[in-house]
Amino acid sequence: MYIIGLNAFHGDSSAVLLKDGMLIAAAEEERFRRVKHWAGFPSEAIKYCLDEGKIALSDVEAIAINQDSKANLWKKLKYYLSNNLDYKYIIEKIKNRRDRKTLGEQLNKIFTDQKFSGKIYYIEHHLAHLSSAFHVSPFDEAVAVSVDGFGDFASGSWGLGRGTKIDVEQQIIFPHSLGIFYQALTQYLGFPNYGDEYKVMGLAPYGEATFIKQMHQIIDLKDNGKYQLNLDYFKHHKENVVLQWDGGFSIVGQLFSENLEGLLGPLKKNGKLTQKHFDIAKSVQAMYEEAFFHLLNHLHGRYQIDNLALAGGCAMNSVANGKIRHKTPFRNVYVQSAAGDAGGALGAAFSTWYRINENADKKCYMAHAYWGPQYDNKTINEVLTQNKNQLLDQGCKIEKIDDVEELCLKTAKAIFEGKVIGWFQGRMEWGPRALGNRSILCDPRRSDMKDILNLKIKRRESFRPFAPSILRESVSEWFEDDDDVPFMMKVLQIREDKKDQIPAVTHVDGSGRLQTVSEETNPRYYKLIQAFYHMTDVPILLNTSFNENEPIVCRPEEALDCFLRTKMDILVCGDFMVSRV
Repeated sequence: MYIIGLNAFHGDSSAVLLKDGMLIAAAEEERFRRVKHWAGFPSEAIKYCLDEGKIALSDVEAIAINQDSKANLWKKLKYYLSNNLDYKYIIEKIKNRRDRKTLGEQLNKIFTDQKFSGKIYYIEHHLAHLSSAFHVSPFDEAVAVSVDGFGDFASGSWGLGRGTKIDVEQQIIFPHSLGIFYQALTQYLGFPNYGDEYKVMGLAPYGEATFIKQMHQIIDLKDNGKYQLNLDYFKHHKENVVLQWDGGFSIVGQLFSENLEGLLGPLKKNGKLTQKHFDIAKSVQAMYEEAFFHLLNHLHGRYQIDNLALAGGCAMNSVANGKIRHKTPFRNVYVQSAAGDAGGALGAAFSTWYRINENADKKCYMAHAYWGPQYDNKTINEVLTQNKNQLLDQGCKIEKIDDVEELCLKTAKAIFEGKVIGWFQGRMEWGPRALGNRSILCDPRRSDMKDILNLKIKRRESFRPFAPSILRESVSEWFEDDDDVPFMMKVLQIREDKKDQIPAVTHVDGSGRLQTVSEETNPRYYKLIQAFYHMTDVPILLNTSFNENEPIVCRPEEALDCFLRTKMDILVCGDFMVSRV
């Protein structure tokens, strides 16, 4: 039985394919369209999933989407009627929902030579998030939590996952939202783009939480673990904030009201960051963590279970995630690699599978994120041959190294020599992180490597840290925890005696957003780090996404194009090594 799951008509649109309850393929539309956070219908991701499964659309029995217009319907109506909202606001909301119900029409328009004759399932947004975390977790029993901006009139949801069932107990309903709080303050700090919240996380360690008193005026924590926004500081609950989710860029209009400037004071708008920016960022992160742990501590007390499966856009807050085991009684935390809205496609598919097959066993533990397209050496060779003249013009040489050990040894030696490596291998990662298959790799021991990398390729803000990939068995030696972090979803403190050894991946507060690498899930990347370890006694590489202000590369053509237009030293694509002489 084939099921396709979708996150559609929203930012980070995506598609996944299940076969008999097992994950076959998963990818985000942005990787094919080459537009970050692509919003709209994920036609190319669907095509990829069908190709990977070697099936036609007519073979699919169910398509599941992570939204349900009927969810919380009475709560919506009650809110609209009791708050005397402008009728234009209500009409626009209804229109947006109506536009999303054209799923069948979209499929027929795109797949003109095929016919989908199965059933469409509409899965409530947060149930899809909960499923995306719990149903692929290693847990038979866990507290499942979803926290984000909004979806289906809710911003949070939680309950108990046991076996294959998820019993949703409570929600946080519009207009209160931790995700909106963080996004609005991100906008206020001068980062207006959809998905810019990670910049605030990177900025926060440079400041002090001197605005925490003001933050407490924005969010009120309740005795039952919930929280409420002071709506005086927001606009989303009464105005039709501009949203663009269809056919391109994800755009969200201004969420905060003018009252916020009265509370926090004006910020300079010339793009230059000041200490005030740092302090507000630190205060925002501190307030988010306080509310987040307030909820989690309440839930642990309610369920008395040590396992936590976490999803939703706020589950991308890796700084907070890394503190869960220290700030709450939860001992085991699972966050899958596409925790945000893209992951809703995964949850919609699994929720539908277990709805149709009530007696099915829970059997799909997602231990790795490699569910995207892959390209063999023949395809890579064809791409290199087609671009041979351009490579020669830039003084490049091409060699094929069939022995994996030799390839990894030679690449490790180049990293040891301070070179910047494009590493393109195997299946593309599912989710926003580069996890060793579409990565740029460097020496973490060099204090100047961040500047070199930004100068040669990334050209990004200097306050943003780079991540360490570390051999799984070495974590406790280098970090103040022995957690497994395969998806780079947690930030941990680096041990005091190790910080000076890896300055390129040590943030200003002594932390690192690590990725643990095991031989079982990525043997080639593991061998590369191991080869570098044998040379240096450091079992870590600096790992950043293979891109230059664009979505992470998907195809070898994009990897080569990024290599040629930047000052990258070496491209390792499959078994081929392209070097600038």
